[in-house]
Amino acid sequence: MKSNKALVKMMAPKIMAAKKEQPIAPLVKQILERLGEDPLREGLARTPERVERALQFLTSGYGVDVNEVVNGALFSVKYDEMVIMKDIEFFSMCEHHMLPFFGKVHVAYIPRDRVIGLSKLPRIVDVFARRLQIQERMTQQIAQTIQEMIDPVGVAVICEARHFCIMMRGVEKQHSGAVTSAMLGAFRNRKETRDEFLSLVNSRPTGY
Repeated sequence: MKSNKALVKMMAPKIMAAKKEQPIAPLVKQILERLGEDPLREGLARTPERVERALQFLTSGYGVDVNEVVNGALFSVKYDEMVIMKDIEFFSMCEHHMLPFFGKVHVAYIPRDRVIGLSKLPRIVDVFARRLQIQERMTQQIAQTIQEMIDPVGVAVICEARHFCIMMRGVEKQHSGAVTSAMLGAFRNRKETRDEFLSLVNSRPTGY
């Protein structure tokens, strides 16, 4: 079975080539027409091009190599305690309705002999958030990528999100949120490690 990184590398060139060869704007114009709108009126005249640029940005994660994002920021250290980065903001798009979902990701790992530059953790989150996604898969992809990159003792990822496909349509619940987690290694096997992570994630900042 191919690793997460291998699949990303294999699929990214195909997706980016398709984007360049098949512009989205003419299709958006057709959608506007089928919705009963006049795509030539002043307010919509440039909407197809704007939507295309927005979608290209919001799905830019397909064309990104995670290794290039990390850019060698992996460092050998003698440190075996938990590293946590909390409240990493993200925006993504649900693959079922192409509506936004957004929230925060909390990431933790216990180094074996290497750490990853702290600024790279939010970048890894963005790589997977900027795709058509489901929250469960995105959470697992972030955890698995960190696991593959530095082979830590364990990795934990929690994602808290609110989904517009729940808020704006369907059940129309404005205050419902979803929480997903991925626990690998020590975080899955050791209750005390998992409990420490959950306790630290749930603690609020003290103004530093």
